[in-house]
Amino acid sequence: MATARKTTKKSTGQTSTSSPPADNLLFTGRDWDFELIDRVNGAIEKIAIGEMGLDPYRSQIEVITSEQMLDAYASTGMPLFYHHWSFGKHYAYNESMYRKGFQGLAYEIVINSDPCVCYIMEENSATMQTLVIAHAAFGHSHFFKNNYVFQQWTDAEGITDYLSFAKKYIAQCEDKYGAQAVERLIDSAHALQSVGIHRYPRSRHLDLRTEREREQQRREHGEALFNDLWRTVPDAKLKRQPKPDVSRRRELLGLPEENVLYFLEKTAPKLAPWQREILRIVRIIAQYFYPQRQTKMMNEGCATFSHYRIMTRLHETGQIDDGSFMEFLHSHSSVVMQPDYNDPRFSGINPYALGFAMCQDIERICIEPTEEDHAWFPDIAGCNDGYGVLRDVWANYRDESVVLQFLSPALIRKMGLFQIVDDEEEEDIEIAAIHNERGYTDIRRALARQYDVSRIDPDIQVVDVDLAGDRRLQLRHDIVNGVSLEEEDAWRVLRHLANLWGYPVVLEERENDEVRKTYETQPSASFE
Repeated sequence: MATARKTTKKSTGQTSTSSPPADNLLFTGRDWDFELIDRVNGAIEKIAIGEMGLDPYRSQIEVITSEQMLDAYASTGMPLFYHHWSFGKHYAYNESMYRKGFQGLAYEIVINSDPCVCYIMEENSATMQTLVIAHAAFGHSHFFKNNYVFQQWTDAEGITDYLSFAKKYIAQCEDKYGAQAVERLIDSAHALQSVGIHRYPRSRHLDLRTEREREQQRREHGEALFNDLWRTVPDAKLKRQPKPDVSRRRELLGLPEENVLYFLEKTAPKLAPWQREILRIVRIIAQYFYPQRQTKMMNEGCATFSHYRIMTRLHETGQIDDGSFMEFLHSHSSVVMQPDYNDPRFSGINPYALGFAMCQDIERICIEPTEEDHAWFPDIAGCNDGYGVLRDVWANYRDESVVLQFLSPALIRKMGLFQIVDDEEEEDIEIAAIHNERGYTDIRRALARQYDVSRIDPDIQVVDVDLAGDRRLQLRHDIVNGVSLEEEDAWRVLRHLANLWGYPVVLEERENDEVRKTYETQPSASFE
């Protein structure tokens, strides 16, 4: 099912002559080679697919160096990417932190593609290679392939081809229009990535494999219909035409519009076709990563539960020895460790810890339910199909919905979860929900809100623009739970937006229909 190859920039001098042990063990010691990786992958596949019923993509395992892992960090883990100075900055920062010992490197990186590309570090021991293949090439891959959010928003078969097209297209633009002009445009597009996504499906699934042909069709169509409307003064005849009213104008422009990059791509008066295409590239890639933000906890929970069960079964069947299993448990326990709220290491709820705990708890409810479980989860309690229920959960829920549906009172007690209200206007912190029937429901809801990306991201929308008048672009930010924009960041992002739009931009912050703050800026540079 998997193909493995070693990708290196220079020879490392590492050699291994591992061969199948005489008994049932897959390996002994730390050394590994590609024959061993193939044996390990086959053994994992029998458990993951044969016993657990996982349905992953085909896997392509790439063995990389620490330098290449740092490269992958800089390019968000993708196998190829367009050039931009920010990636170099990220590489320099991570390399400095790694060389000084302030941070380690991931054991693996996995890409949502078909085949699923799984990068594993050549420094890993044979045990760790087994662990990360189970975690990434089967756990994450199954989640990518089957979860409805990824099916709705991503095209795993076409992403690598699209990235290749994007890289070549931007390189061609640099040659034709100058590297500085392209860099400035990408700077502004990157600044708007967080407001450059559709949060709700609007059209059919985007087929990334045909984007090269679509770009050509868009360019030819634009040339055929070109009208230099934005660079001419309207004549008297145009002035005599009645202007549509505000509601009709907004309807024609599809306002309000939550995807600011999409609106600029389609409507910005001064952008050239190649500039619109680059905005589209940045927007599509930002959209591609959006499902991962919605499913971080459950994605890691699926992968962590899968590797734990697979490694346990390999040990139970005598395919890894006690030493390897202890090495695995040491790594696993570090990953799922949840510091207490008063621990200096506490930085919030560990997504690996909660995701893994929820998967284990759901399996427990299916196999060994209590009376409380029967009352809270009558549809799954005692069904004796833990893997089947988990596959359904991994396919049909995202983080906030799985917490709302499956966080049990037993797990709330085990993790010591409770709800507090920290009102900045009050001197004391209020304990709002404890371990009672009503408290369990309130804790569920409060925790689910923390995973709801639509509540975390600022709600900024384009609400109006008079293209026949002053072309002033108007946006609105609806304040939720009293959280307003950080002022300095808001000014910086608005300047990028004004530069792309080419005319003044106004942003109003509103709370309960009352304007709290107004930002207004003029373009400081031109992309013409």
